[in-house]
Amino acid sequence: MTLRLEKNGKIAHLLIDRPDKRNAFTQKMWELFPALLADAMADDAVRVLTVNASKKDSAFCAGADIGEFGAGSTDPEWRVRNQAAIGKLQHELAQAPKPTIAVIDGDCVGGGCGIALACDIRVAGPRARFGITPAKLGLVYPLHDTKLLVDAVGPSQAKRILFAGQILPADEALRIGLITILADEPYVEAMALADTMASVSSHSQRMSKAIIKRILDGQADDDADSRALFDSAFESDDFKEGVSAFLDKRKPEF
Repeated sequence: MTLRLEKNGKIAHLLIDRPDKRNAFTQKMWELFPALLADAMADDAVRVLTVNASKKDSAFCAGADIGEFGAGSTDPEWRVRNQAAIGKLQHELAQAPKPTIAVIDGDCVGGGCGIALACDIRVAGPRARFGITPAKLGLVYPLHDTKLLVDAVGPSQAKRILFAGQILPADEALRIGLITILADEPYVEAMALADTMASVSSHSQRMSKAIIKRILDGQADDDADSRALFDSAFESDDFKEGVSAFLDKRKPEF
């Protein structure tokens, strides 16, 4: 089994489990990931999803399996299937309605870095290394994936990363915004953050995520749809519970 989904109460974990190949993705893995993601998103009990390696001392993901990719890249039909599968994963992870956290404690390169960028938050350990290296293979990074990179680090740093194809250490990744949190114990830090996220309003989180996406896609002013997102909170069960808990001087139970 190279990918699996584990659920632990309000938190689900999508585990990359191919440590002998540095968690490099095969075509089957690109195709399986969206189904596991959909399972987590459809489960009302799940509030937060983490994406991480199954073994803490392994790479997060070394990208595509180069052996398979090299063999398949000469077949135009295989290339179409491969790019469609990768694109589906990236789009659906980036647009997942619930909060997602990538937990990184090793190499995070190529398509692996793309997966991490498609998550809302990236928590990394000091051993983590990051690189997006299509320039070393004469390839081009897809537009959607490039946008995720630009959204995270800005256009100038994105150009540096793509033009040079360098591997960046964790402290440099933090400095330029490629990761969100650098922690000595990234799994402990990420689980504490996930627990906190799982304790507050999921409605607020979903609507905030939708509004942030609109901003990243270029919207600067409210329209009828964004105002509806704001107004919807006042009719939600979470708002009623939040107000009730505040008045009762107790912790809300969302």
